[in-house]
Amino acid sequence: MDYKNAGVDIEAGYRSVELMKQYVKKTMRPEVLGGIGGFSGAFSLNAIKNMEDPTLVSGTDGVGTKIKLAFLLDKHDSVGIDCVAMCVNDIACAGAEPLFFLDYIACGKNIPEKIAMIVKGVAEGCEQAGCALIGGETAEHPDLMPEEEYDLAGFAVGLVDRKELIDGSTIKAGDTLIGIASSGVHSNGFSLVRKVFPMNSDALIRYNNELGKSLGDALLTPTRIYVKALKAVKDAGIKVKGCSHITGGGFYENIPRMFPEGIGAKIEKNSYELPVIFKLLQKTGDIDEHVMYNTYNMGVGMVLAVDKTDADKCIAALKAAGEDAFVIGETVAGEREAVLC
Repeated sequence: MDYKNAGVDIEAGYRSVELMKQYVKKTMRPEVLGGIGGFSGAFSLNAIKNMEDPTLVSGTDGVGTKIKLAFLLDKHDSVGIDCVAMCVNDIACAGAEPLFFLDYIACGKNIPEKIAMIVKGVAEGCEQAGCALIGGETAEHPDLMPEEEYDLAGFAVGLVDRKELIDGSTIKAGDTLIGIASSGVHSNGFSLVRKVFPMNSDALIRYNNELGKSLGDALLTPTRIYVKALKAVKDAGIKVKGCSHITGGGFYENIPRMFPEGIGAKIEKNSYELPVIFKLLQKTGDIDEHVMYNTYNMGVGMVLAVDKTDADKCIAALKAAGEDAFVIGETVAGEREAVLC
């Protein structure tokens, strides 16, 4: 008896690392010390000497049950982008620049080529966010997970000068709320998605006229990463007073999280065109509208609160950065809640 016969293939682990190195290399920043394969990742903080009050901001998250679609379609090169996005978008909400990322993959069986595809997606997400992939772990769990399945989670650290921290404290009634378009369902609410749509490969790969693509392609579209978009707003000299990443909990939970006490939001549902995937999801599942806005991003991946005099300039900066952005409402005096009308 040996470890391989017990279900853990050490040699497969070594091969996975070799295959992923080409993707990890593309994410390197000058601050990264050493390379992949060490016991830890080292990152120089020499840049903090230029800050008055350097502040670290961290975030951790996973992909959730969206990963089940990757299993069904045997497509593993995009869920890594979702994993990075869920972490770095939260960091960007605080006005911080993501510096580095680490991933954790738990699998029933280490198939090097599959693991390399997962990490390829993680590396792509890191490139989009401008952060380095400085380490990670692949754990083989025989008898705990089916051989063909895996789970993926990550952790990111960012940096901001405390005076530039976005904390919502200066938001007042009459500020403008700007929505930045999502790329689709992103990575939340897939337990409900999987109950609404048939989860078999035939149904997922079939072309859908309403969507203009297959249902599987629409649902596996990676979460949009907004790090560079927020940097563009900052570079344009616009002060972002508050920022909400619209994840699980949708509009109702996430938008109020950026407000101080005594401030709420009035959101105009018809201020932008609702993406087809959400219309199809609601219609097919006969889902109440409140549940939709309390579960999904509904086409808005991030919401910014800015002074109304900066609204046009902010939208222009976002569009110049390649984002679709629009005014979705305003802040009002009252309960710390989002009211949709």
